[in-house]
This record gives sequence, C-alpha cells and structure tokens, in this order.
Amino acid sequence: MAERLRRAGHEVVGFDRDPKIADVKTLAELVEALPAPRVAWVMVPAGEPTKSTITELGGLLSAGDLVVDGGNSNYQESIARSEELAPKGVGFVDCGVSGGIWGLQNGYGLMVGAGDEHFALLRPILEALAPADGGLVHAGPVGAGHFTKMVHNGIEYGLMQAYAEGYEILAASELGIDVAGAVEAWRHGTVIRSWLLDLLAGALEEDPGLTKLKGWADDSGEGRWTVEEAIRLAVPAPVISSALFARFGSRQEDSPAMKVVAALRQQFGGHPVHNE
Repeated sequence: MAERLRRAGHEVVGFDRDPKIADVKTLAELVEALPAPRVAWVMVPAGEPTKSTITELGGLLSAGDLVVDGGNSNYQESIARSEELAPKGVGFVDCGVSGGIWGLQNGYGLMVGAGDEHFALLRPILEALAPADGGLVHAGPVGAGHFTKMVHNGIEYGLMQAYAEGYEILAASELGIDVAGAVEAWRHGTVIRSWLLDLLAGALEEDPGLTKLKGWADDSGEGRWTVEEAIRLAVPAPVISSALFARFGSRQEDSPAMKVVAALRQQFGGHPVHNE
C-alpha cells in the first residue's frame, strides 16, 4: 500500500516493529517526520494491537490530524476509537480494505466510514489506492466502513465454501472428471466466474490435488461478527452461518458430533459404522 501511494506521488513514512522495513524507529519519530495536518494510517492486527497503537498515536498527534484504521477491526471498537480521539481534536476514519497481496497491481477495494470533512481530506489517498474504475465507497459515518467490510468478508466465507463444496463433489465423482479443467472452464463466460475462482484455478495449477495443504481453515473474526449482527438484526443468513461452522468443523480430526450421528444411525437403522 505504501508503494502504491508513493507511485502516485504521496509522501509516505512507515513504522513497523521490524526495523528492516521501517523508515523510522518509533511512532514518535513518524509523527515528527510528517507535516501537519498528518494522516496516520494504522494497519496492524485487530484488537489490542490496534487499540494500543491508536492510543499511543492519540498522545502524539495534534488537533487537525487524522487516524485511519485500515485493519479488520470490529466496527463497535472503531466507534470507540473515534470517541477516544475526539476530545483531542484528532479525527478518525475506519477503512475496510480488500485486495490482499494483489492490491499493488490491481488496486484495493475501500469501504470508508467517516465524516464528510475527513473523507474529503483523505480522498486523494483513497483514490490513489483504489482501482481506476471504482472500488471506493464512503459507506457512512464512523463504523460504517468496518461494518461493510465485515459483511464483505462474511459473503467471502459463503463464496469460498460454495467453491470448496463444488470442488469436492467433482473430485468425488466416479466419472474421472478433469477437475482443474472444469474450474478453468468455469472462469470464462459462466455466471460463477470471479476472482476467487481465478485464485482456485491458480492453486490447482500449482498443486492439482491440493495434496500439499491440510484441510484446516481458521476464521479471522469477520465471519463470526457477521453472523452475530445477523442474529442481532434478525436477518436470516444461513449460507454465511453454515460457511463459518464448516470452518470450525475443519479443525476436528475426528468430529465428536459426527460420532454421535454415526451412533444414532446405527441404533435406529442398523446403518454400518466405521470403527477406529
């Protein structure tokens, strides 16, 4: 992201705990290196790392400066960070970012929660980061950016799960289907083509049977938060919920729940079981 901004002509000073990639040694040096009004973009893991970094920045920045949280923070925490900085005259923007490691080349999808004044101040930076043909939305007030990114990631869970299940059905068929070829064909002209499908095709090209991977999938928080918000708002979200629970299932080498299912099937129907 820093490189994309620099290519667009913006001055960027970066701090990281790894001195090999940092331009300055401390957050205080970072603040000193930037002319006012400063924009401090925080891109660290959600939770305590983000909270402590923004709190430290709040003690260093001046009125009129702006903090942007570009990580995957919970939207409620973003609102709290805004309220924490407001008495000091320091603005706050929450910006959901999508694009991953391909963002330098393709640009980043940006979902921004901010007041109009702060969005206008930040707009040249946002437009430099976003793709030329779009990908930038002022979603609403503070909190709206991370809320929108949360739902985006929940949708991502569902899409990934659908592709994964489709792959498994193809691979399980006794017809000897060319799975990698089928996925590649889907990428062109079909209604299910997408960037995620492009990535799946790339993964299958590198490792046709995905034999180098373990079937374990973490969840980084946004899927859980999306399901929690769906419950709070009484919005049915069966696909996203199922995708989240499927990730939980991936972490069980031998599911206790499925043992119960197998036992019950044997008890009421005499169905065969697979003993350890």
